[in-house]
Amino acid sequence: MTISVVVCSRDGAADLRRCLSALERQTGVSGPLELVVVDDGSKDRTSEVAHAHGATVIRHERSRGLAAARNSGLRASTGPVVAFLDDDCEPAEDWAAHILDAYDAAALGVGGPIEPSHDGGRLGGFIVRNNPLRPLEAELDRSENWVYRLWLYLRRQWQPVPATGRRRTYGLVGANMSFRRSALEAVGGFDEAFSFGADDLELCRRVAAALPDGHLIFDERPRVAHHFKATLRDVLRRSRGYGLGSARLYRHRGRPKPTLFPLPIVLAVVLAAARRRPVLWALAVLLPQLWSPRAAVHAVRHRDASALTDPYVQVLQETAGDAGVLEGLWRFRDGRGSSA
Repeated sequence: MTISVVVCSRDGAADLRRCLSALERQTGVSGPLELVVVDDGSKDRTSEVAHAHGATVIRHERSRGLAAARNSGLRASTGPVVAFLDDDCEPAEDWAAHILDAYDAAALGVGGPIEPSHDGGRLGGFIVRNNPLRPLEAELDRSENWVYRLWLYLRRQWQPVPATGRRRTYGLVGANMSFRRSALEAVGGFDEAFSFGADDLELCRRVAAALPDGHLIFDERPRVAHHFKATLRDVLRRSRGYGLGSARLYRHRGRPKPTLFPLPIVLAVVLAAARRRPVLWALAVLLPQLWSPRAAVHAVRHRDASALTDPYVQVLQETAGDAGVLEGLWRFRDGRGSSA
C-alpha cells in the first residue's frame, strides 16, 4: 500500500520548507512519497518552495479555504491512502511508515499525535500543557446530552486523556490525519462550505455514518510536531475559529450540538454578583484555579510556577470559543455564510 501526502498552504513558505524537508527524510516506506502541495492563493513564494522540493503543485488564484484546498489535493493525488498535514507541521522520520502500518482491514482513517512546538515563553508553555489538537475520543459518540458532555469536560480539567496507545476515535485532527481514498470518494470529499474549523470533524462524521462497518483510528506512533505561533492573539483566533466551525457544523448538518464552555459563564455570574458582594471578588480570582486544578498539580510536581497562569489563559481561550459559537449560530442561521 502506498501513500499520498497533501499539504495545504497559504503564505506559509517558511513553514512549508521545513515540512517538505521532513517528508523527504521519511524512512521505512518503499519508494518516494507522492507529495501534493496546494497553494491556496498565496502572495509569497509558497509555490516556488513546493516546486523546489519536487512536489506536485496545485495553485488557487485566490484563497478558497482549507476544505476546498484539501479537495484539490485529493483530486491531484493517486495513492490508495491520502494523508493530510498542515504546512506548519513537521512529521517524524517514521511518520509515513507508521501511518500505513496502522491500517487494519476495517480502518477507514488513521491519525496520530500532534505535539506542540514553540519558541519559548509563557504562551508556548501553555500550549504544550493544554494542547488544542488532541484527538476527539470515541466516548463523545455515546451521547450528546449536555450533562454527559459537561462531565467529560470537567473530567478533563483534572487529567486530559493521554495521546498514547491505539484506539477508535470520534474524529481525527486535520493537522495529522489520513484516509483510504475509497472512503473519501464514498462521501464526496470535504465540504467546501467550511473554510476553517470543523472541516475535519464534519468529514469524519460523514465517513463514519456512510461506512458504519469501518472505524477511525488514533495511533500513538505517527507523530508530528506542530509549530504554533505562541501569541495570545493566535490562541484566541484559533479558539474563535473552532467555535465558528462548531456552529457552522450544527447549522449545516443538525449535529453534533455545539456546546458552550461553562467556565466563562460561571465566572461572569460571579463577577456580576461581586458588584453587590465584594467578598466574591476573591472567589472570582480563585475560581479558575479551583476549576482547573491540573495547573496547580503541574506547578507543584514539575516546580514550574508559570503553569499557575494557565487557568486564566484558559478563561480567555474558552471565552473566545464561546463567542465564536454564538457568532456562528447567528451568522449561519440560514445555513449560509462564510466560516472564515
